[in-house]
Amino acid sequence: MNEAARKSEIERLERAFWQSMVDGEHEVATAMLTEPALMVASHGVNRFDHAAYEKMAKDDTYRLTDYRISDFDVLFPTDDVAIATYAVRQSMEMKGEPVTEDVFDSSTWIRLDGDWRCVAHTETRRAPAGP
Repeated sequence: MNEAARKSEIERLERAFWQSMVDGEHEVATAMLTEPALMVASHGVNRFDHAAYEKMAKDDTYRLTDYRISDFDVLFPTDDVAIATYAVRQSMEMKGEPVTEDVFDSSTWIRLDGDWRCVAHTETRRAPAGP
């Protein structure tokens, strides 16, 4: 598979993961994760298994309602490792209130038994525009 096709495959997986969150299909996202997996975001560092992810995903305190991915790129340090980076405008409901955030994300994917699984994800809020 050429580089463009491999990049397209990882981008398809990222978008499928995000869409599963919008659609409330937590089992789809869970099946795309390693066990355990890691996440780093403004609320801290988290290591979780599938059961813990399902519990987080089902918590309606924070519910993703829409997203727009841009500036997608992928680096393949080996044939079985992919590191994706991109920008996201995400819309969500936080404690019943609508919120839109611009963030930068990265995901590390590894190929296990022929299938890609996400092992780590990071999210950083975009800094406010200067004066």
